[in-house]
Amino acid sequence: MNKSILIVDDDAALCRLVVDGLGREGFEVRSTTSSEEALAAMANGDFDAALVDINMPQMNGLELSRRLLDQRPDLPIIVITAFGSLETAIAAIRAGAYDFVTKPFEMEQLVVAADRACQTRQLREEVRRLREVVTASPPFADILGESAEIRRLCHVIDAVAQTDSTVLVTGESGTGKELVARALHERGPRKSGPFVAMNCAAMTDTLLESELFGHARGAFTDAKDTRVGLFVKAGTGTLFLDEIGDMPAGMQAKMLRALETRMVRPVGSDNEIPFRARIVAATNRDLESEVEDGHFRQDLYFRVNVIRIPVPSLRSRGGDILILAQNFAQKLAKRLDKKVTGISVPAAERLLAYPWPGNVRELQNAIERSVAMTRFEEIVVDDLPETVRNYRRTPLLPSGEDTSEFLPMHEIEKRYILRVLEAVGGNKTSAAQILGFDRRTMYRKLERFDKTK
Repeated sequence: MNKSILIVDDDAALCRLVVDGLGREGFEVRSTTSSEEALAAMANGDFDAALVDINMPQMNGLELSRRLLDQRPDLPIIVITAFGSLETAIAAIRAGAYDFVTKPFEMEQLVVAADRACQTRQLREEVRRLREVVTASPPFADILGESAEIRRLCHVIDAVAQTDSTVLVTGESGTGKELVARALHERGPRKSGPFVAMNCAAMTDTLLESELFGHARGAFTDAKDTRVGLFVKAGTGTLFLDEIGDMPAGMQAKMLRALETRMVRPVGSDNEIPFRARIVAATNRDLESEVEDGHFRQDLYFRVNVIRIPVPSLRSRGGDILILAQNFAQKLAKRLDKKVTGISVPAAERLLAYPWPGNVRELQNAIERSVAMTRFEEIVVDDLPETVRNYRRTPLLPSGEDTSEFLPMHEIEKRYILRVLEAVGGNKTSAAQILGFDRRTMYRKLERFDKTK
């Protein structure tokens, strides 16, 4: 984005120097030696930041800063002075200044300060715009976002919702796979029927079979009455099978038969019952790898993977992080009866920098904690969880000039592959696609890494 700056200094030579220096770095710069001209320029133009000299005739820089902020409260102002005392700095900050630079200064120092100020203003604008987006735009079945990834996801949901095909929703834990399943249900012809969800993880074969297929009276010790299973209970609606990749091996063959015949046999019964529900399954596992490792039946994989909908990770969605954070803040503030209107710019910067390994679920928990902790109308950095506010990205490669820090090429390759694998939640297929490998090459490299530990 363009970075536009207004410079106000009664020293015309200094103005020319700064205009030339910042101009070479890609800034759009306008200068003036008059406070009145500066106020007129701000009223008629749009600037991302202002550089204001403290000591000027007629109106000093502190008073000018106050007047400029009256016109543009979101404007970051960098105050420049030859008298770099603590008192002057405090006075400038109290007047609303964003930063403070003392003369003489290096141009590189001023470029860094100006760049940070422009980024801050643009982020403020983005935060304000996203607040309006959250307020004005009706959610797509609670799937919020403006990123290309989310637009593609919503387009696929709209297309697939009109079919009756079995769907496999894939993605890392916490990305919102159940929201996708609910959107498929609510935007399709089955929306008048029930949406029934079942988590297939951490259940024994017998208990899962009873839950899904039902059981006859007396089928086992506690079966005092006949029970209808979820396949039948879903009626003409949707049955959502979450974490199907964790389904016990003994249950997979029965699940395959049910999907192929559209019939279920309750535990302890000799009769089969037809079901009419649409099946949507979800997993955070790499099912292709699970098939190769013998942990998931290949024929069942083909049966559930008729249409596949991948859900993007939160870290790949850019500004959607702030849209979701603002939405969560508004909802949680209402629930907790707190007057929290949004997120401060410094806190927004930390939210954007953090990689969110727990995805949307982790973000929601972080915002709930922040809303509960904050004493202000905006969430500030200190309100964020420690892991978010203190996050610093670890460099993949050494950054110093000491040659002893440099690594052999095979070690660099290993670190990069493992970093990509970590970023996609351990999904070997996704990692191979990013790296440009086929899956067999990916497996060979990982086996070699294991042998060199």
